[in-house]
Amino acid sequence: MEHADVVVVGGGPAGAACAAAVRRDHPDADVLVLDRAEFPRDKVCGDGIAPEALDVLGGLGLDVAALTDGYPAVPRLRLRGPRGTTVERATTRPSVVVPRAVLDGRLLAQVLATGVRFRRHTVRTVTVHPDHVEVDGVVRAGVLVGADGAESVVRRALGVPVNPPDRLAVAIRGYAPVLPGHDGVQVVTTTDRRWPAYAWSFPLGDGRANVGYGELVSGGVTRAELVAGLHRLLPGVEPTELRAHRLPLSTGRPALPGGRVLLAGDAQSLINPLTGEGIFYAVLSGALAGAAAGAGAGAGQLHRQLLHRRLGGHLRGSTLASQLSRLPVLMDAAVRAARDDQRVFDDVVALGLADGRLTARTLAATVRRLS
Repeated sequence: MEHADVVVVGGGPAGAACAAAVRRDHPDADVLVLDRAEFPRDKVCGDGIAPEALDVLGGLGLDVAALTDGYPAVPRLRLRGPRGTTVERATTRPSVVVPRAVLDGRLLAQVLATGVRFRRHTVRTVTVHPDHVEVDGVVRAGVLVGADGAESVVRRALGVPVNPPDRLAVAIRGYAPVLPGHDGVQVVTTTDRRWPAYAWSFPLGDGRANVGYGELVSGGVTRAELVAGLHRLLPGVEPTELRAHRLPLSTGRPALPGGRVLLAGDAQSLINPLTGEGIFYAVLSGALAGAAAGAGAGAGQLHRQLLHRRLGGHLRGSTLASQLSRLPVLMDAAVRAARDDQRVFDDVVALGLADGRLTARTLAATVRRLS
């Protein structure tokens, strides 16, 4: 049986960040990444990358400029509330929109250059022993990290159930020419029809935009209704390459396993419930899993501690904000407050795209604009 110190299932941003963190902390560690696909490969996503995600990758020693080369910064964000209130402002730092077929391939290539091994392999079984973990009876690891996405095989092997329908979203994504007025601006627009529901348009800088629409699975939405919602909120858009995917929201994140098996990214239900953002959570939770992997049998407990220290306050705030936003009048008031105050706008962006907190300033400003 083949042996590796750490086996990472999934070569996307969470898995790549995990492998990079292991090699950063333990340069001699043998790290093996398993993925069912070859890279580069497409991944259904909005393609938006917040600067905080790039900070995490830079902290792992990766070349951020090379990851985003050829894709200009997007300095502005436009938010539309469910009742039509709209705000557009410059963000504190710009985001970048890079297709996942490009980003994930570049990221994994940089990580493999550090000595991490990669193999194409579809994982089917995970068996946990006191002193190691086995994958399909052919690979043995001291620690296993499941970074294999929303349909995580590793998560199922641990007996962790999927998110309930009211904590699971479904979205459809395609590519289309940038609509007039949308170039250089990330657009997130909501509607009180089939609430909570939202659409986005994120420009790539080459005349195209990543466009999509999503809502909760509990609403019983069909593919045809997803497409209709996209056209309703972004009139005139004519997307190609339409693909749908599920988003396990952080409001349904499971209790993390202890021991030698960890979960990161979508496999851990780390999707922002306000915006559907997942890349920041993915690289951060992956990096923290890599930092914990050296603890062996104590890796799971250490990973829980690191995540709680880094994201605990943020996740409590995003969960509360998600619950409050179920009332369209509150969501619209928050957008109105962000329109009137740059500081509130910055708070809302940080809460929806990174690890910001639900601040007293934002709550107070929202309440004042309810009337």
